[in-house]
Amino acid sequence: MKLLMPQFARAQVLVVGDVMLDRYWHGSTGRISPEAPVPVVKVSKTEDRPGGAGNVALNIGALGAGVTLAGIVGNDEAGDSLASRLLAASVYCDFLKSEAHPTITKLRVISRQQQLLRMDFEESFYEEHAAALMQRAAELVSYMGAVILSDYAKGALEDPQPIIRKAREHGVPVFIDPKGTDFSKYRGATLLTPNLHEFQAVVGACHTEAELVQKGDQLLRELALEALLITRGSQGMTLLRPGVQELHLPARAKEVYDVTGAGDTVISGLASCVAAGDSLPNAVALANLAAGIVVGKLGTATVSGPELRRAIIRAEGSERGTMSEDQVKIMVEDARAAGEKIVFTNGCFDIIHAGHVGYLEQAREQGDRLIVAVNDDESVARLKGPGRPINTVERRMAVLAGMEAVDWVLSFSEDTPERLLHLLKPDLLVKGGDYATEEVVGWEIVESYGGEVAALSLLDNCSTTAIVEKIKRDER
Repeated sequence: MKLLMPQFARAQVLVVGDVMLDRYWHGSTGRISPEAPVPVVKVSKTEDRPGGAGNVALNIGALGAGVTLAGIVGNDEAGDSLASRLLAASVYCDFLKSEAHPTITKLRVISRQQQLLRMDFEESFYEEHAAALMQRAAELVSYMGAVILSDYAKGALEDPQPIIRKAREHGVPVFIDPKGTDFSKYRGATLLTPNLHEFQAVVGACHTEAELVQKGDQLLRELALEALLITRGSQGMTLLRPGVQELHLPARAKEVYDVTGAGDTVISGLASCVAAGDSLPNAVALANLAAGIVVGKLGTATVSGPELRRAIIRAEGSERGTMSEDQVKIMVEDARAAGEKIVFTNGCFDIIHAGHVGYLEQAREQGDRLIVAVNDDESVARLKGPGRPINTVERRMAVLAGMEAVDWVLSFSEDTPERLLHLLKPDLLVKGGDYATEEVVGWEIVESYGGEVAALSLLDNCSTTAIVEKIKRDER
């Protein structure tokens, strides 16, 4: 399956469910309390993050999709903190405020990147709060490309049927992260995303793949679902659909650091992709990829659009090497979003020699990414004269792409790289040789937007022209 990046900017997703505040206290530990055999944490930093349905909404916003969050909070400081952080992340909040119950808050104490303690502050909201939330959310459905019901069994989704029916009336898919063992209340939804433990708690133990598929198919029929996505931790994910061969995807995580919020990442990625017009199999594959990223982070975390796009590129095996101008432009945008410094150099590189190797290694050391722009065959002939190039542009680019120091290689047809400099805007333009800044072609373009220009040393007595002349002499 070829992974494609959806156009998240055109997606609108409604998230409805249990919102909560994840509060983190960070500090150092150096002694055991004299009052009890527990470590003493000297708190040096506090941090508030939206959790539950709030984290789902954050994940959607981080991908670049539009998102509205409907939930219930208390009329308190924690609710205000939750709303302000969501608004700062471009999440539109449509909250019902309870005067009788506090905002659900989970406090985690962390030291040396390890969670030592979690304390929960919560009370279930009244049924009338949940009913009012469903009514308000149903009014928003027709404006959305997808709806997520994020159930953490805190009372907000006690009866989700009104919004499921409303969404189906408008042809809007409903994705649900279920909780508990009563999945019947989710009847008629588009897709459920239980983890393996939740799934087996409902259908019973599955000892083989065939048994898992058989029980999943039965659940699909009983609940009139269009799809069921079972997340299986280190075993990846399994997508089941009526009358369609099951789809198994392996886990993408290389190192699991913290699984907090991984389920939120999966369902937010799914809904955002589908709302952007993507197919369900591709949406599942991208959600799986996003989950592999987020479990490598501490605490409830999100995956940004640039992060996902870079992961897609890695998964497709095209993170480095020869590329088109459009591909390099995307790579540069993503690298810059990640805070990486872009270095650019150009030349004919007709016969790669020791001077080129040393020069390109120096260039790569000046930043995080190195772009090498190569003159095509026609421009080399104009610059170097008859008989050049010795090697075609495809061969020259292939050799450069195989060098460890080089990230991206592209060709250009002009005599100078000025057009590419306008397009890519590298942070540093380098050239090999004893040049003053004003002698480097394109220096004024780079400096006009705040970039830098540098000349790097070349290995003495080593040039393509000299090599060609020596070959000609030896042939006589």
